[in-house]
Amino acid sequence: MIIEIGHYALVLALATSLLVSVLPMIGARRGDTGMMQVGTTGSLMLFGLVVIAFAVLTWAYVVSDFSVMNVWENSHSLMPLIYKYSGVWGNHEGSMLLWLLILTLFSAMVAAFGRNLPETLKANVLAVQSWIATAFLVFILFTSNPFTRLNPAPAEGQDLNPVLQDLGLAVHPPLLYLGYVGFSVCFSFAVAA
Repeated sequence: MIIEIGHYALVLALATSLLVSVLPMIGARRGDTGMMQVGTTGSLMLFGLVVIAFAVLTWAYVVSDFSVMNVWENSHSLMPLIYKYSGVWGNHEGSMLLWLLILTLFSAMVAAFGRNLPETLKANVLAVQSWIATAFLVFILFTSNPFTRLNPAPAEGQDLNPVLQDLGLAVHPPLLYLGYVGFSVCFSFAVAA
């Protein structure tokens, strides 16, 4: 049941992202403060929903829930805990979810700490960030769902790629994505301006 919570969190995140993609921009054009505030609240909510989905996938790895295809393909029960954590993003589906998590983190940071920005600029920036999040959510949900179930569940997983079972390779994707995805904020400011 907890796996379905992660999946539904992504579905709700998509709905939230679609709203944040449109309403703040309309509000900015009309000068409607209420609609522009949807960008701030929605971005924070979007980040929270993606955190829930990422936490659920991480939980599935830690407890070795092999009813989840992603966990079965990239983990096994005897794997050290550090590699169970890195197994979350050591595959295509989990990597996309990590990318989305960092993207929504940056959006939430603009929403939370952008109080000194002009309201219309902030609303437009959050809307553009949400366009990107919407694209990733659609891709994840329709082509790369990390929560796909196996029935019946296998007794043991297949293992993480041995190349990824190294401490340096365990920490480099999150650090790399922080840099890559961080530039989305620059892009969003340029498009919004």
